[in-house]
Amino acid sequence: MSGTSLDGVDTVICSINSSSEFSLIDAQTYPIPASLKKDLLALSQEQHPDELDHYAELDVQMGRLFADCCLRLLKKNNLKPEQICAIGSHGQTLRHYPDSQYPTTLQIGDPNIIVQNTAITTVADFRRRDMAAGGQGAPLVPPFHRALFAAKNQNINRIVLNIGGIANITFLPATSDTVLGYDTGPGNGLMDDWCVKHFDCAYDSSGKLAAQGNIDKTMLSLLLSDPFFSQKSPKSTGREYFSYQWLEQQLKKYKEKIEKVNVLTTLLELTCQSISNEIKMLRPHVDEILVCGGGVRNNRLMLRLQEQLPEIKIASTEKFGLHPDWVEASAFAWLAHQTINGLTSNLPSVTGARNEVILGAIWPA
Repeated sequence: MSGTSLDGVDTVICSINSSSEFSLIDAQTYPIPASLKKDLLALSQEQHPDELDHYAELDVQMGRLFADCCLRLLKKNNLKPEQICAIGSHGQTLRHYPDSQYPTTLQIGDPNIIVQNTAITTVADFRRRDMAAGGQGAPLVPPFHRALFAAKNQNINRIVLNIGGIANITFLPATSDTVLGYDTGPGNGLMDDWCVKHFDCAYDSSGKLAAQGNIDKTMLSLLLSDPFFSQKSPKSTGREYFSYQWLEQQLKKYKEKIEKVNVLTTLLELTCQSISNEIKMLRPHVDEILVCGGGVRNNRLMLRLQEQLPEIKIASTEKFGLHPDWVEASAFAWLAHQTINGLTSNLPSVTGARNEVILGAIWPA
């Protein structure tokens, strides 16, 4: 799993039994070469006259990278390819247009290359079957959240909050089997983009820069006026929507000069408020929030979330059995297990699909 933040390739080895019970054996994050990351970010957020050529080349490069990461983790654990049932590969999202006239989503990282280079059966292309059934094709991780983190027989209404490039929530109510899940808007993505452009760093470590600035309330109101934030679920988005170009367009509407550090502080507040606003509207009341993804390391962001949701316990997923770095990658191992065994794995209450379907396609070794 490389995710919308493009922090690296999260690679996990998991054991999943016939009852779909999950355990993590090992995990590692491998870097994405700087030039490749730059090309991926550009193609996911900008229009290019020769973007089909770029897409084709990056599809091959990501396929090779994913395969190499898998082989490196196997070598680290003295495992052979024949000991692995399957690889679950989400792929790198370049486009996601669930609400267009012709709903579509595009993830790259050619599974043909992965299976050929690893000799391991590969499961990929998870999103489009849900779209074919009328769904958003995202988020797909809530069924895994339910399997791993639901507070069974505890009368606790729990949320799993993933803060990657985009933020999303999974609501696991104690008194109902109906799981809700959807994207809330930007996570780390806009903040990372601003840091790259204006502070010569890949991200704001621990939120130290944002802590030095002030929230521009007028700017924040302008950002929150985007129609996505008032849209009802099911809904999903990506960095092709909440891109640096989107931010520049908003800044152009704002005539006042704003300090660079205050923009960063306001972007952090945008992430926090767009998350907390959604959580406050959920019924029944939320008791606990389990946080995963890179955002859990942003101390300033976590502090602001707790200040905005003072009555809710907020903690890392690590306290509940799985380190926050490995939740998303583990989910696609779990989803691949479902696919291999002919089991459905989308939730219509989350994606809006007409019915449950088997997700993903299989490339046999």
